Amino acid sequence: MILDYKFKNKNLFRAAMTHSSHANENRKSQEHSNERLEFLGDAVLGLICGQFLFEKHPKMEEGELSKLRAALVCEKSLFKFAKEIDLGSEILLGKGEEAGGGRERPSVLADATEALLAAIYLDGGMEEAKNFILPFLKRESEKTIKTEGTSDYKTALQEIIQKNKEETLTYRLFKESGPDHDKSFEVELLINSNVIAHGKGKSKRQAEQDAARQALELMGR
Repeated sequence: MILDYKFKNKNLFRAAMTHSSHANENRKSQEHSNERLEFLGDAVLGLICGQFLFEKHPKMEEGELSKLRAALVCEKSLFKFAKEIDLGSEILLGKGEEAGGGRERPSVLADATEALLAAIYLDGGMEEAKNFILPFLKRESEKTIKTEGTSDYKTALQEIIQKNKEETLTYRLFKESGPDHDKSFEVELLINSNVIAHGKGKSKRQAEQDAARQALELMGR
C-alpha cells in the first residue's frame, strides 16, 4: 500500500484494516472491526472537506457547497482513492468475504478509507489527517467542477448584475437534444432581454454555468 505516514501505534492501523467479517471469525483474539473508526473517520472527512470547500470557494452558495462535498465524500470517490493507494491489499477479511470478492468491493474499500483516516487522526492529529486525504480532495474537486459544472460562475455573475438594479439576468433553454440517457442542453443567457452568451452541457445546470462563465469572460472577469 502507498501510505506516506508511519504509525506510532500500529494497533490503530490494524484496527482500521480489520473488516467485520475477519473480526467475527476471530472472536477468540478479541479483535474489533473497523466500524467504530469508520464512524469517526466519516466525521473527520466531513470536517476536512467542508473547511477546504468553504475556504476555496468564498462565493459559492451553501447548496452548491453541499452538492460538491457530497460528490467528494461519497462511496464512489472514496473507492477511487482506496484504489489509488492500493488499500485493498492491507484489509483483513473473513474467508467468506475474501472468496466473495470483498477486497474489490467499493463499500468495503470506502469504509476502510474512512477508518484509516480516523486512525491517522487519532495517531498523528488533524494535520496528518489532512496531509493524507486533502491532496485527493483538491484534485477531485477540480475534476468535479469541470465535468459537472459545479462552480460559482453563476453566483459571481449574479453578484455583478445585482449591483446594477436596472439590469436583469435570465437563463433560457434554447435547445435540447439526444436520447434520454445522453441528453445535451443549450442555454441562452440574457441581460435585459439581450442574448449575451450561449452555454452547452450535459444538464441544464451545466449549460447555465457554461453560459455564466462566458459572460464573465466577456466582462473581463
